[in-house]
Amino acid sequence: MANVAKKVSWSGRDRDEEDEPPAAGEATPLLNGASPGAAGGPPHSRPETEATNQFPSEIPHNEKLLLLKYESLDYDNCENQLFLEEERRINHTAFRTVEIKRWVICAMIGILTGLVACFIDIVVEKLAGLKFRVVKDNIDKFTEKGGLSFSLLLWAILNSSVVMVGSVIVAFIEPVAAGSGIPQIKCYLNGVKIPHVVRLKTLMIKVCGVILSVVGGLAVGKEGPMIHSGAVIAAGISQGRSTSLKRDFKIFEYFRRDTEKRDFVSAGAAAGVSAAFGAPVGGVLFSLEEGASFWNQFLTWRIFFASMISTFTLNSILSFYHGNPWDLSSPGLINFGRFDSEKLGYTFQEIPIFIVMGVVGGILGAIFNALNYWLTMFRIRYIHRPCLQVIEAMLVAAVTAAVGFVMIYCSSDCQPLQGDSVAYPLQLFCADGEYNSMATAFFNTPEKSVVSLFHNPPGSYNPMTLGMFTLMYFFLACWTYGLTVSAGVFIPSLLIGAAWGRLFGISLAYLTSGAIWADPGKYALMGAAAQLGGIVRMTLSLTVIMMEATGNVTYGFPIMLALMTAKIVGDYFVEGLYDMHIQLQSVPFLHWEAPVTSHSLTAREVMSAPVTCLRRIEKVGTVVDILSDTSSNHNGFPVVESSPDPTQVGQTTGRPAASPAPGPWAAEVAGLRGLILRSQLIVLLKHKVFVERANLTLVQRRLKLKDFRDAYPRFPPIQSIHVSQDERECMMDLTEFMNPSPYTVPQEASLPRVFKLFRALGLRHLVVVDNHNEVVGLVTRKDLARYRLGKEGLEELSLAQT
Repeated sequence: MANVAKKVSWSGRDRDEEDEPPAAGEATPLLNGASPGAAGGPPHSRPETEATNQFPSEIPHNEKLLLLKYESLDYDNCENQLFLEEERRINHTAFRTVEIKRWVICAMIGILTGLVACFIDIVVEKLAGLKFRVVKDNIDKFTEKGGLSFSLLLWAILNSSVVMVGSVIVAFIEPVAAGSGIPQIKCYLNGVKIPHVVRLKTLMIKVCGVILSVVGGLAVGKEGPMIHSGAVIAAGISQGRSTSLKRDFKIFEYFRRDTEKRDFVSAGAAAGVSAAFGAPVGGVLFSLEEGASFWNQFLTWRIFFASMISTFTLNSILSFYHGNPWDLSSPGLINFGRFDSEKLGYTFQEIPIFIVMGVVGGILGAIFNALNYWLTMFRIRYIHRPCLQVIEAMLVAAVTAAVGFVMIYCSSDCQPLQGDSVAYPLQLFCADGEYNSMATAFFNTPEKSVVSLFHNPPGSYNPMTLGMFTLMYFFLACWTYGLTVSAGVFIPSLLIGAAWGRLFGISLAYLTSGAIWADPGKYALMGAAAQLGGIVRMTLSLTVIMMEATGNVTYGFPIMLALMTAKIVGDYFVEGLYDMHIQLQSVPFLHWEAPVTSHSLTAREVMSAPVTCLRRIEKVGTVVDILSDTSSNHNGFPVVESSPDPTQVGQTTGRPAASPAPGPWAAEVAGLRGLILRSQLIVLLKHKVFVERANLTLVQRRLKLKDFRDAYPRFPPIQSIHVSQDERECMMDLTEFMNPSPYTVPQEASLPRVFKLFRALGLRHLVVVDNHNEVVGLVTRKDLARYRLGKEGLEELSLAQT
């Protein structure tokens, strides 16, 4: 086994008690492989090179790295005196009122998420329809006259220009809005603070970006970003104010803390899935399986309520928009259409076929993820400038249009035109009354292409058409995921799977001489499920989403079988796409369990030491100096008992608690008394909660919990707080503000035990004490996340600043 007990020092630091968020000039990290600041340099590196050259031509990246710039969220309530006094004042009626407010917030989340989904759907339908009509008229005109190269040019220019706008707003205004947003939300719910991930500006860029991406013809879907959009809506509504707009509505103030916000973000993610697929139960299960790291029964009901309201809102508005207001026939952004289970049942001999399809889906998913992994590494190293990211997005848009045009042009698959079954039929070189079958796949939004592959009658597609389309779209989708645009991978995955699944069904029909059970549409559905499962590795939630989106329970077992097989086969080769991108961005993500071979490690070996401790009554100047020290941006400080002589207070500050300096007072130093956070100290300094040294009386009014909630979540930096020389000589009494009962572990505790306690309780700091209750170290998220199971056993990741 590798030597994992070795401590790592980075940039001259010996502690990693959580880092401050990136400064204003620092690049915002994101999780889709397109960030200038997301690439971690080697350990011990400092950004001197970036000071002289803001965008070097290559950023070295090592995937066996954790970045220190990711801060943790506080999912453990600080039960200090202020908190306990407030809780004791709240009677049973007030608690009922708080619970009712939670339900009201969930209803508002559902309504607003549904409205955002409606807006995206209607705008995409209008703009994409306009683009396809312009290009179709142009192609029809030049087919007769000659000069189809002008049509290709028009299509490529239209795609590139639309995608350019979508990429510019993401790359230059809010980079964290790139991609689907699911890895970011997964990290947030795990307890990692990804800067700007739930801001209003992110939502605006996300919505505009996904509209432009889909209209621009990229191999993307609008369903994935709905999950991120729902999460941002939930985070905003639950706080009762907008820090971006600097408006405080003075409502929902009780929920201004990370624990409450996390639960509402879980509801928002579920509402996003529900709006995207018309699957409220699938939304709840998605939030449970893929998103939430913490769960309870009461949360389940509230999340289900938000999902239900989201689907109903979307359904009502879209049904009204489509002219049948009482029909409620549009439950989600994508409707897979109804499968007739009487005609399309399945038999016992088909079960091995479904398992084989699951194996194919798992292998293709693993290939997709492996290709995207190397592509993302290339992007992190070389395509890190915003202008290069925009150029790459435009290039992909132009290539997508060119590939589509060439494949339509070269295809001789002509099918008879029947009614309005095809939205934009391209005749090209086909006879009158016929249309080009390849055009229905490429010359359409991905959602409509999926539905046509599911439901078009047998014989609608030539096997060569489906084979070529699968091959080309597979590589286009792989190239597209990770661009600096807002886009999801759900629909492209379903489209790839539906294409090869239909091809599979056609082959079976040919081999069985047209047996009635070998229906291409049914196998297109199974292929779509297997392909998506092979890429994102979802099982339970995806089964229910597919069942709800198709309105068919009959296929529940085959879908489950295909998904389970795809996950098992895919996991054998590589990780799922979302987990892979989280790992690539060096995020300290904590999985459900500690590495299986880590019992040999103890808290003493994994903790960070020495620890910066504060006294219960501390000198203001000492606190300011500690918070201002740029070399140690610690976020949690154990509080120990004051020395009997107040003149000696602070002499031990910053020393290892386990080995105080010699002196007459050293033996009298008591053990751990509590834990206080940087954010709390900053609020105390801001409000000048100082005690006069002479008579120990309060200088200003007593702080309330509301003062801390008003400062949440953007606490001011220490540099913005002015402390005069006279004030530096005052004292601060931390007794009523510190958490007097922080979680502790003895230094002999094993790593799995420490991990379980830290992970299950959503902690940010875990104090390690000796037999005398004296602080010897502190365990943070990065101390635990840097141990993982590699190919050669347990390995320790390096830690780096950038």
